[in-house]
Amino acid sequence: MTGINQDAPGGAASFAIDAGRLERYLGAAMPGFEGPVTIEKFAGGQSNPTYRLQTPGRRYVLRRKPPGVLLASAHAVDREFRVQQALGRVPGFPVAPVHVFCDDPEVIGTPFYVMDLVEGRVFWDATLPEVPREERRRYYESMVGAIAALHSIDHVALGLADFGKPGDYFSRQISRWSRQYLEDQDAGRVEAMDRLLEWLPQHIPAGQDASIVHGDYRCDNIIFHPTEPRVAAILDWELSTIGHPLADFGYHLLAWRMPPLGVTGMLGQDLAALGIPSEEEYVAMYCEHTGRAGIPDLDFYAAFNMFRLAAIFHGIRGRMLRGNAVNPRAREYAAAVEQVAELGWKQTERMT
Repeated sequence: MTGINQDAPGGAASFAIDAGRLERYLGAAMPGFEGPVTIEKFAGGQSNPTYRLQTPGRRYVLRRKPPGVLLASAHAVDREFRVQQALGRVPGFPVAPVHVFCDDPEVIGTPFYVMDLVEGRVFWDATLPEVPREERRRYYESMVGAIAALHSIDHVALGLADFGKPGDYFSRQISRWSRQYLEDQDAGRVEAMDRLLEWLPQHIPAGQDASIVHGDYRCDNIIFHPTEPRVAAILDWELSTIGHPLADFGYHLLAWRMPPLGVTGMLGQDLAALGIPSEEEYVAMYCEHTGRAGIPDLDFYAAFNMFRLAAIFHGIRGRMLRGNAVNPRAREYAAAVEQVAELGWKQTERMT
């Protein structure tokens, strides 16, 4: 049995896991689990620390809440587990099989769940420099097909009717992220955020569409097949809920409207030369998959999602200042709050 001890910068509590205690728990709670287990923390997993579990016969992934003082609505590993468990029953949908959820703090200190480790590739740069130019479009076709499939699933039939509140999605989300932004006094106030939280509620488009939404759908939250242009598994479901599919797709479209400010972004790139669809082409692909005639109000969806992303980065800034940010890139994300918020405000000016 092998444990780890990797502290976050700034004096955070330890992210170590007692391997012996975890092994005993999984041996009793998870059919088919056989130790010994070796534990290795992944470098990613900004919000919820993520670990590779290696046993003699299989490899798993463990996701946990971080230790320390946390905002009440954040780090919802129980929701991650529930939505992945439900989606695992949809034939062909690309999600990692999950095995067990544990909310007993005596095991590793915070709630966690265990899922299969899906083999494949993760691309951190949306321009896909590791992929030959002539193949990149097929990767984007696979990405848009996967999010369109998610938005087409009957969440009520899947047992997720209570996974989120139907209707008024934008109002509730704007209220949630405004509240989280305002409550995190450690991270300070941002002028563009203050303008957006007043502007957004007054410009919500009509329509009450509802589907499962991922909440953070981008290329670095996707595992692609080891050799094929095919989505093998969608990762990081912490922000998933029942919401408006165009909010979810609008977030995914930020890659076309943002520079790489700590996140995947392609603004200013020559997409035709890179073999990557333009925003217009990609929107048309999504509409073809979902049967939509088009997507009005794209600028609102962009502004809303930049506000939400700036609020997430603002939360990371607060966690960093409190000493329990878990990602080495936390400082980079925290520094991007003002720039993302200003870019969000610029989207509103396109509508006037």
